[in-house]
Amino acid sequence: MQSSARPYRSVLYIPGSKERALEKAKTLPVDAIIFDLEDAVAVDEKVNARGLLAETLKTADYGPRARIVRINGLDTEWGADDVAAFVGADIEAILIPKVGSAADVQAVADLIPDVPLWAMMETPIGMLNALEIAAHPRMEGFVMGTNDLAKELKCRFRADRLPMVTSLQLCLLAARAEGIAAVDGVYNAFKDEEGLKVECDQGRDMGFDGKTLIHPAQVAIANEAFAPSAAEIDLAERQIEAFEKAEAEGLGVAVVDGKIVENLHIVTAKETLAKVAAIKSLEG
Repeated sequence: MQSSARPYRSVLYIPGSKERALEKAKTLPVDAIIFDLEDAVAVDEKVNARGLLAETLKTADYGPRARIVRINGLDTEWGADDVAAFVGADIEAILIPKVGSAADVQAVADLIPDVPLWAMMETPIGMLNALEIAAHPRMEGFVMGTNDLAKELKCRFRADRLPMVTSLQLCLLAARAEGIAAVDGVYNAFKDEEGLKVECDQGRDMGFDGKTLIHPAQVAIANEAFAPSAAEIDLAERQIEAFEKAEAEGLGVAVVDGKIVENLHIVTAKETLAKVAAIKSLEG
């Protein structure tokens, strides 16, 4: 089960075939990197990308950034060899594409011991089986594959993502029920900062831990959107102080800004402050 405080505000895809990009990723202020061997790598580069990434991760220093490797599916000619290449590697997780059931997770688990597994949630059957996928004992994170999902749903693009809300919330419900991370899908128009901010704010309002990104230019906006705001930090501190004072007086509730504060609010307040501390630690 993931720690709720571990930041995943910005999760950047890096093609495993691009040596320059692998080098640049060491300096980017991201919380996590998805080293991609699947969609971002051409068919004739798959084998070379696997070798380059495996060798790079043996010696490269990515600091506190979470290192996640997205493999090709086991139904492809590259999938099993992708998994084998990272047995014993210094990584946080293997990311499995197009997960449709817990059996898909188990198939990868059988090939690589100990390493946490994450799931790309990007198919209708995956949405409908989200809880069983989240409940797999090796599962530690969901990544929404909204481009593939839109293709499968045959839905139209809308800025409010209304056609996808059910799918997004099903995965969030499953992730929260099992205490694992949940990261929102990519925003394709990487030069559209305002549109990215709107979608990040929507994802944060829904409850996602962060946003997957396709370009370094998107990092700052995601980091800001998914970090507790100054107002949220201030409120959390005041809620905890008021509740502790109420408890000392033998009361079960406090009042802050004219609103009742109960123990459930204190749990959220402490999670907020824990996330702030984790972000500060991550940023050095």
